[in-house]
Amino acid sequence: MPKQYTPEVKSRAVSYVMDRMDRYKSVYAACAEMAPKLNVGKETLRRWVLQAQVDAGDRTGPSSGELAEIKGDVPRSGGGCLNTVRVSSLIMLQ
Repeated sequence: MPKQYTPEVKSRAVSYVMDRMDRYKSVYAACAEMAPKLNVGKETLRRWVLQAQVDAGDRTGPSSGELAEIKGDVPRSGGGCLNTVRVSSLIMLQ
């Protein structure tokens, strides 16, 4: 089973890397060097940093909120995709 990290640990690790990114050629290089110091896997740390960059608008991709909605962790308003499918099916039947 994968390790579970608290939001505080995750936030502090991401801040630590982001504050030092200018010293490295890439996110991977930064995370590969800093992960052992933070007692976190380098790929885990890299994914956290990339998601933080997306959330900050520095990188393209789905935000944390959008990912939570996709996973079903956040209730959607208006019925979401199910209503769209039902409407599409009704249109195609006519």
